[in-house]
Amino acid sequence: MTEKNVQPAGTSDTPEADAHAPDSHGTDSLGTESFDPESHDSVKAALEAVLMVVDEPVSEEQLAVVVGLPTATVRELLHELAREYDGYTRKSGTIPVRGFELRQLAGGWRVYSRAAYADIVSQFVVDGQTARLTQAALETLAVIAYRQPVSRARVSAIRGVNVDSVVRTLAQRGLIEEVGTDPVSGAFLYRTTAYFSERLGMGSVDELPQIAPHLPGLENLQDFDDSHF
Repeated sequence: MTEKNVQPAGTSDTPEADAHAPDSHGTDSLGTESFDPESHDSVKAALEAVLMVVDEPVSEEQLAVVVGLPTATVRELLHELAREYDGYTRKSGTIPVRGFELRQLAGGWRVYSRAAYADIVSQFVVDGQTARLTQAALETLAVIAYRQPVSRARVSAIRGVNVDSVVRTLAQRGLIEEVGTDPVSGAFLYRTTAYFSERLGMGSVDELPQIAPHLPGLENLQDFDDSHF
């Protein structure tokens, strides 16, 4: 009989394929963690990843859909994360308290900096206000100024890029502020502040120069609708 070469399980003929195959711990050879819904640690890491990018509280139900687990399980893991950030472990031990905390409010969860470091965070924000606005920030501010009140979705549609971080920066600088929500989509609406008008030497935004003659096509901006996004 002809002897057959039998490869060990988990290997392939191509070294390239094996190089990226995950090991028994859910980690590939490049050290990248792969999501494992059966592992509580992996699910908590996934929840952290989502919580780090949201700018408003996200509900347990939304998070449960994202990770594909029951809401009760996600709720338990969120409380576990909150305790870990506060310096407690599952084994009732202690670990260093983090500079941020996970709070449950407004029907959802969000990561916030700790009140104990409010002075340091405030100093960072104030120092940042002395820096010049980037081109992206100036463009976003212009859209908000001419289309206010306007949602981030509409601004993103007009600019063709995600503007979440830029909007946060403008709000921190005191140039824009929230002004209610859209009655249809429920999205937060933004407008410029009195500080914005003051910096431009205007009494109100009604004194903004007409921009359409300089940039043909902007007269059709009203065609953009949040319901399309």
